[in-house]
Amino acid sequence: MALTQRLEFRQSQSLVMTPQLMQAIKLLQLSNLDLSAFVEEELERNPLLERESEGPEAPVAGEPAAGSLEVSDGGFGEESAGDFTDSGTDGFEPVQEEWMNRDLGSRTEIEQTLDTPLDNVFSEEPAEAAARNAQDAAPSTYTEWGGGASNDDGYNLEAFAAAEVTLSGHLAEQLAVAFAAPAQRMIGQYLIDLVDEAGYLPPDLGQAAERLGASEGDVEAVLAVLQKFDPPGVCARSLSECLAIQLRDLNRYDPAMQALVENLELLAKRDIAALRKLCGVDDEDITDMIGEIRRLNPKPGLKFGSARTQTVVPDVYVRPGPDGGWHVELNSETLPRVLVNQSYYTQLSKTIRKDGDKSYFSDCLQNATWLVRALDQRARTILKVATEIVRQQDGFFTHGVAYLRPLNLKAVADAIQMHESTVSRVTANKYMATNRGIFELKYFFTASIASADGGEAHSAEAVRHHIKQLIDAEDPALILSDDTIVERLRATGIDIARRTVAKYREAMRIPSSVQRRRDKQSMLGNALSAPAALSDRPRDPQPA
Repeated sequence: MALTQRLEFRQSQSLVMTPQLMQAIKLLQLSNLDLSAFVEEELERNPLLERESEGPEAPVAGEPAAGSLEVSDGGFGEESAGDFTDSGTDGFEPVQEEWMNRDLGSRTEIEQTLDTPLDNVFSEEPAEAAARNAQDAAPSTYTEWGGGASNDDGYNLEAFAAAEVTLSGHLAEQLAVAFAAPAQRMIGQYLIDLVDEAGYLPPDLGQAAERLGASEGDVEAVLAVLQKFDPPGVCARSLSECLAIQLRDLNRYDPAMQALVENLELLAKRDIAALRKLCGVDDEDITDMIGEIRRLNPKPGLKFGSARTQTVVPDVYVRPGPDGGWHVELNSETLPRVLVNQSYYTQLSKTIRKDGDKSYFSDCLQNATWLVRALDQRARTILKVATEIVRQQDGFFTHGVAYLRPLNLKAVADAIQMHESTVSRVTANKYMATNRGIFELKYFFTASIASADGGEAHSAEAVRHHIKQLIDAEDPALILSDDTIVERLRATGIDIARRTVAKYREAMRIPSSVQRRRDKQSMLGNALSAPAALSDRPRDPQPA
């Protein structure tokens, strides 16, 4: 077989992930906050990108802005003086100061006129006189008074906001007052550094004594003082100790309350009978004691939490339309507005001579153009996906959660002729403001639960809503078990297993039927015994 060389042309198709395509895909899954941060970085990096101006044009230099009052250092200008003169104001006619242009004569003539030597009149050097006048003059700007800004444009109200008080800083301030010995302050500061955001210390402090080279007695002594700091209950090592500290602060830590605090697991199980027996009190007293426990703060450190709550800004608005449908629009405030400065690139291309500079600005132009296109494509894709979601879930917007249909990514992707991965990226970290609240776009994608009679399938979110309605409406004397809930759901056409009901119930933080029975019977007993207790209790005019 002979080996020969020849040229051939072949035509094929392949998908190449260019950097621009990867950037467009990345922008799809960014939230509005992450997108704003990304655009700000691009604006700083790319000189051909600029932010679209939304406000009115700035006034020309040297001309006063509209609605502003121009005041010069010399008092009234010529125009303002003319205005006063034309208005007929008596007694105010600015005249030319002729004495400044008048020849005062020689030194001897000036001294004879002033009747004193000039050394007594102009004794200071010009620099000294200027320094003295500047020192005696009143501050003319806010900055000279010690403020933050020199004019209204640079005024920043956040410069006057008080710094946020953290839990560690609050405890450190009390530590400086509580202890005078350096060793105790060192132990106290070490323990304060171990306090978590809820205000708790680790259960085991044995390592603290070893690391500090102190005895466990010294650490316990310092800890006892720290547990008296504000807020009450801080520096506790367990929930029982936290509640006990707060009860001691309220002078309510008696033996009965101590027994209750030491058996919180029974309170969590709603085993009121066992608690009443351990505490040695009657029904009325145990109810009052449980009420006091519920009024305490189990996490006292959270009032100094440093985590800031970020308000959700919707990306899409859904409003009722005039024709009975729904109007879907993007939130323009979350869309970054950037433009490509073509005129600047044209000017640069005429003056640049180096090949490296030309290549750099060509890449900047290409990246800027791709970014603008990617942002536009992102907005169009979000609007297209949101519109299809509203069309698919029309029953939810009209009637509520009970009419939420099962929906998956494939159904939306096929309807708008896109890939499922694109729809998944679009619905990530995006929110929709509706007439029923603000929901994440992924909220409308729920699993499908088969119907018992072979009809249309039900949404998992709608089934959870139905389970919650059944439990909220149950009779305190007839608590619904999971099996009973399965039967009632099947009667309404929802085929679901018992373990699925239990999973949904636990996800909604609804206790079991046994715990709900104890809770509702206890609440019912308290409601019935309260009027009788108030009527039978003798009036005591003396305060407790």
